[in-house]
Amino acid sequence: MTIRTLVWGENVHEKVNKTVAEIYPEGMHNQIAKLLASDGNIAVKTTTLQEPEHGLSDKVLDETDVLIWWGHRAHGDVADEIVERVAKRVWEGMGLIVLHSGHFSKIFKRLMGSPCALHWREAGERERLWVVNPGHPIAKGLPAYFELENEEMYGEPFSVPEPLETVFVSWFQGGEVFRSGLTYRKGAGNVFYFRPGHETYPTYHDETVGLVLRNAVNWAYNPNRYPEITTAPNVPVEKALEPIVARGGSLHEAGEEGFR
Repeated sequence: MTIRTLVWGENVHEKVNKTVAEIYPEGMHNQIAKLLASDGNIAVKTTTLQEPEHGLSDKVLDETDVLIWWGHRAHGDVADEIVERVAKRVWEGMGLIVLHSGHFSKIFKRLMGSPCALHWREAGERERLWVVNPGHPIAKGLPAYFELENEEMYGEPFSVPEPLETVFVSWFQGGEVFRSGLTYRKGAGNVFYFRPGHETYPTYHDETVGLVLRNAVNWAYNPNRYPEITTAPNVPVEKALEPIVARGGSLHEAGEEGFR
């Protein structure tokens, strides 16, 4: 089994912020890809916002089983057309992993249908991530908790839909807590939101974070695609599974078809 995984990076902070450039000299997207490379099931590629079609052409998505998304400063620069293209692929069965400030990305908001807002503080404080669902595949091989010495704080309330599962809950040095690992199913696609990953801290050099991401890719993978899930075809009377006779009025006959 090979899981074709694409890491999408905004690739903006690395170019304009010295601290980020020093921590991630090859770009955050490439460092995330390095964390995935040790899993023999995962074949990883990267792309960025600056590529034509943001690196998310139909051909690229045809060859992607799981998409990992990191964005922050340039959420608004992502074209709506591309957002709809990615959403359609998720509905059809492509896995999606959204990282850190990707909670405010257009694609995450599109799939959640909610503000996806939260409280935050950038103070380099300790984050302790508690594994609250130890039997979940994303938590495989993890201890009861793990810590990141420097992270940005995210605090509740987090205005997202109730998840299918909560895998991690974070505690921060300043006292706040946050649901930091959430799973969803959107259409046929598995979606995982994972909180850590502020760009001015070396989170994506942490091996435990790498294990979470590798587990998440394996969990999000769906070998099947269901393109019909986004269509609404008419089934004519003569093609019904059992014989029936049409009764009552019909918008189709009145020429009002097409409202779907």
